Amino acid sequence: MNPRNQWRMAICSIALFGLVISCSKDNNSTNSNQTTVQTQADDQAMVSTESDIMANDVNVALSSSSSFNGESTNIIRSGTIAVNSTNETLGVDSINNSLICDATIVVDTTVNPRTLTITYNGTNCWGNRTRTGTVVVSIAAGTHWMDVNAVVTITIQNLTIKRIGDGKTIILNGTRTMTNVSGGSMTQLATLNSIVHTISDNLSITFADNLVRSWHVSKQRVFTYNNGIIMTTTGTHSDGVNTNVAEWGTNRFGTAFESLITVPKVFRQDCDFRLVSGQNVILRSDSLNSVITFGLDATGHTTACPGSGNYYLEITWTFPNGKSTLPIILPY
Repeated sequence: MNPRNQWRMAICSIALFGLVISCSKDNNSTNSNQTTVQTQADDQAMVSTESDIMANDVNVALSSSSSFNGESTNIIRSGTIAVNSTNETLGVDSINNSLICDATIVVDTTVNPRTLTITYNGTNCWGNRTRTGTVVVSIAAGTHWMDVNAVVTITIQNLTIKRIGDGKTIILNGTRTMTNVSGGSMTQLATLNSIVHTISDNLSITFADNLVRSWHVSKQRVFTYNNGIIMTTTGTHSDGVNTNVAEWGTNRFGTAFESLITVPKVFRQDCDFRLVSGQNVILRSDSLNSVITFGLDATGHTTACPGSGNYYLEITWTFPNGKSTLPIILPY
């Protein structure tokens, strides 16, 4: 073979080999990025949902005690209350009778601040996950939860949530402040225009392999009534550039992030208290940003109100260079 042709073939082979290696690296990078984005979306959805459910537990415990809530109805009087309802229904269905399906409540009115201690016992009453750990609610003597701008302080102690389907576990520790901005009790919701609560959290979250990360939460929750209770959640933090920030901190991979609620997240009682709509935008310091849309069917289209089965979320994400990817659809 002509030496010149041999030289040309060698150059072509080297170029082709480099192209193959480059494509392999791109594919590996894409797969790694997709896994990272998908994991963070699942983490955010799980932490946010469990955070909201814990707030509902606190709300129902407070609303069910006349000494804490300020109403004449007295559901919890003293001592330990064993709760055995079959479904917690977010802690706001039939307030006068339904408490927390997987917990006991201890009331102490002899101290100041007074305390409600919620102890989760690991019962799988929802069918999809278990909880253990303790949440202690403190409210100053002389303050009632139904008062305008009433504030309670909450201490979260090793609240461990394990998802039955895949065994995924998160552990929450930290503090929370809840404020009843509008005043009013959930037992009065059908006759009130709305009730407005705010939540501020400083959380320590333990993920798999004992990875511990710090998250902050700042939300407003507006309760209204239309054929049942409707809860609408928005983010209230601003970083000076972005508003509607609901959560921020460091994800399990060590990357700083913010989660914005760009479309309010809505839970409806007449949809079996499911998250039926809403959208988060997750902004990361490495510019691997994503959008999570809730309230979809398995094909990615808006769905009606199922009482059973799954809703789905859709994740779309972009590379740092702005290139978009195909959506990922997951049940929740």
